[in-house]
Amino acid sequence: MNGAPPLGRIRVVLCQPSHPGNIGAAARAMKTMGLGRLYLVKPKSFPDPEAQARASGAGDLLEGAVVCASLAEALADTVFVAGMSARRRDLSAPFCWAREGAQRLLDNAAQGEVALVFGNESAGLSNEELALCHLAVTILANPDYSSLNLGAAVQIMCYELRLAVLVAGPLAVAEAMPAPGAEVEALLAHLERAALASGFLDPSQPKRLMLRLRRLFARSRLEREEVSILRGLLTSFEKQKFRRKT
Repeated sequence: MNGAPPLGRIRVVLCQPSHPGNIGAAARAMKTMGLGRLYLVKPKSFPDPEAQARASGAGDLLEGAVVCASLAEALADTVFVAGMSARRRDLSAPFCWAREGAQRLLDNAAQGEVALVFGNESAGLSNEELALCHLAVTILANPDYSSLNLGAAVQIMCYELRLAVLVAGPLAVAEAMPAPGAEVEALLAHLERAALASGFLDPSQPKRLMLRLRRLFARSRLEREEVSILRGLLTSFEKQKFRRKT
């Protein structure tokens, strides 16, 4: 991992793309800027001849694309995730513009795998999908007509990433090991089980407790050791409760 080139640690994730041509256009956009890792979450049609045609020489990216059943699966081993969003939302991840977002992705690539996530062409990322991201990124477009084609949006962000790499130079090696997405998801599931078992979380009126906890963890950027400590505490509390019952 330490010897991996910066762009080699960045994956582009397309969530539920509905038009195969846009998958090909995204692959072409990525290859022109030196990115080569494409992930597809529940694509409507893939592989597809239209995707191959629109890739125009980037067919190798399509052949190597990783198809996933969920966004959580696509992000399981990542330590930082930026999701593209055209609007601010309640309880969403912190927000920034495209250039800063590219720099944040590059900075975090020093710690491990990172992801840039794009939503469906018609609806974008859902609130649930955006909740899996540490950062919401927006392209500064004309406010009177801000609709960008998926392939064009991928092209802009890949350019910003390449520019950030050229300006920054080699990646520094991070000292702390951030927790990958799968470990944070396991902690959240453990917390939810404990909250339900203790009566703190009412399943009939859950409100947005878990969403707020997810947002808290995304903001704090948990390290692997911190996740281990928190899960150890939860397990200890659960054992004490069991002993009292018996």
